[in-house]
Amino acid sequence: MKLFSYWRSLASYRVRIALNLKGVDCDIETIDLLGGDQFEASYRAVNPQPVVPALVDGGTVLFQSLAIVEYLDETRPEPPLLPADPRGRARVRGIAQIASSDTHPLIVPRIRKYLTEDLALSDDELQAWIRRWMGAGLAAMEAHLAAGPGTGRFCHGDRPGLADLCLVPQIVGSRMFGCPMDPYPTAMRIFEACMAVDPIADAHPTKQPDFPADA
Repeated sequence: MKLFSYWRSLASYRVRIALNLKGVDCDIETIDLLGGDQFEASYRAVNPQPVVPALVDGGTVLFQSLAIVEYLDETRPEPPLLPADPRGRARVRGIAQIASSDTHPLIVPRIRKYLTEDLALSDDELQAWIRRWMGAGLAAMEAHLAAGPGTGRFCHGDRPGLADLCLVPQIVGSRMFGCPMDPYPTAMRIFEACMAVDPIADAHPTKQPDFPADA
């Protein structure tokens, strides 16, 4: 199994957490998004959409982080990343998608490039854009986590799952861009619980082989 990843890719981060929680050994190949590796013909042959992650399992190429995570959960069911009941699964997927579907797509490198090169936003304006949408996502997650009866030590109950592997990159990414964390006490409590779990902590961007020494 091979994962095409980049150390600061939040989507790749989700998959790394899932692989670690499942105890799956996986070769990692770096695709430097800022250096343009994703546009090379060799990678487009793997994933025609020039983004990461992509996971190769045997002769099958999987793409889009949550699709990969659910594939891993279905093919390697222990420990489960989704609750057993339909309502619980819907809640967890909803929390996860706030990060993966509503927030993260607004701040990925290709969007940042468009904002600065095509729309001529200044760096200050770009940073304001990123903090605006990352904060909105965190606020929505915080509201669901603080009020939701399913919230436990982790986003849903007392075992890390799909929602947690989306929350953790959301918070790490928000910190990278200087977002204040004080407004999100429930999310931060869960984040700290997650970071005490070795498979989650080991997936952190700074622990990846392609993390630059001067970052």
